[in-house]
Amino acid sequence: MSESRRSPYLVSAAYDWAFFLLPPLVSLLLGIVLSRTPLAQQRFWVGQHEQTGTRFAVGILIHAHLVAALLRSHGNPAIRRLHPLRFFVVPIVLFLAIRSSAWIALTSTVVAVFWDVWHSGAQTFGFGRIYDRNVGNPPQIGRRLDYWLNHVLYAGPILGGVTLIDHLAQLDGYQELGTLLFVNVPVYAVSFRRVLSISVLVVGTLFLLVYVACYVRLWRKGYRVSPLKVFLFTTTGACSVYTWGLNSWGEAFFIMNLFHAVQYLALVWVTEGRSLAARLGPLGRHRVVAWTLYVLVLLLYGLGAEIVDLKHETLWSITMVVSLLHFWYDGFIWSVVKKQI
Repeated sequence: MSESRRSPYLVSAAYDWAFFLLPPLVSLLLGIVLSRTPLAQQRFWVGQHEQTGTRFAVGILIHAHLVAALLRSHGNPAIRRLHPLRFFVVPIVLFLAIRSSAWIALTSTVVAVFWDVWHSGAQTFGFGRIYDRNVGNPPQIGRRLDYWLNHVLYAGPILGGVTLIDHLAQLDGYQELGTLLFVNVPVYAVSFRRVLSISVLVVGTLFLLVYVACYVRLWRKGYRVSPLKVFLFTTTGACSVYTWGLNSWGEAFFIMNLFHAVQYLALVWVTEGRSLAARLGPLGRHRVVAWTLYVLVLLLYGLGAEIVDLKHETLWSITMVVSLLHFWYDGFIWSVVKKQI
């Protein structure tokens, strides 16, 4: 199929709109609707964690999508053979390190919080670049602009919004370990919140103006605008600004993680669904059955990971390893220049 006749979609119109393009808007609307219901307001305890119904549900989904990365790294022989040390030695070393040191364990949680912000922006960037490729644009044109746009749209509202202190709260654990190295960071963040907000607003606005101007120039030189990329970036950016910048931590956490996890699980199914179905034998001949088992197994892991508390150090360490590996592996196994992708 020639570049000019390539489908503009990753999979199909129905699949892309259902699982890649509309989830940010649907998650935003769902979060707003549920925010005033008992599901989002009534609190209960799961181990050492205070939860709400919405937070508990999205927590299960988060862990489910985190472990789904292993289907791509360890479940796909073509990928698995490329990085044996990364896929088999590093997980063991990382687990032993987290399990043996409280400092490393706490640092792993701090790293995971901020790595997740970068990772989320990178996922939307990847979708956008494929939509760009599908309308016939060379892969390097606009790549750097798209890369920084997505990180500005994700990290900017956090730095200048109401959830910055919640993200920095992870640093409080270092005080319990006997160090005051990071104890003043949240205090400084509060005192400079107005400066940060204005700075993010100014820098973000200037960047958006430059972004639009650069793409207008590219369009005049023959660049083909992908309506799907524009829609995805616009709606995801608006969702990020509203939730991280203006909303409460609980609702923002639900909205942003819900659509991110749905997009990721749908993407893994596209790439690995056929091989997973083949391993199920006769059951795999029915795609609905294979898909149901795929979702159920991941959700069961998610449920188990969500109810594990810090007292179960070995089990908690496993969930932490899975989280960090998810972020790391995504940095190289989803690259659009890989033949296996």
